Amino acid sequence: MIKHQRLHREPDPRVRRSFAAALAISAVLVVSALLVVGLRVQQVRLGYQLDVLRSERLRTETLIRQLEIEVATLRSPLRLEQRARQLGLTVPARDQFRLAREYVTGTTGLAAAQKNRVEAALEESRPTP
Repeated sequence: MIKHQRLHREPDPRVRRSFAAALAISAVLVVSALLVVGLRVQQVRLGYQLDVLRSERLRTETLIRQLEIEVATLRSPLRLEQRARQLGLTVPARDQFRLAREYVTGTTGLAAAQKNRVEAALEESRPTP
């Protein structure tokens, strides 16, 4: 009787090595492809964020220009004069204002006035030659 014999081959180390190399190369290619796709997705997301920030900056610049115009309008001498008249204010007469002769920082000006009075008193009390 004939027995069925199974063929048994010794595994070839070269085949195993070439299979491992092919598997490693495939893994590197898959990881590289995933990396490229991930970077592209992030680039698109950052592009959208950049568009949002640009439009926000444009709105902010427009608002700043509008506010600068409003400030300039509110500070205009003509507007201030009209508002003063509405409040019942008038231009002061010449005898209603005084010019400050000296400005002392950090004080109410009373110290400078006192100093001037003391110096004037000292000068008056000195005998004239």
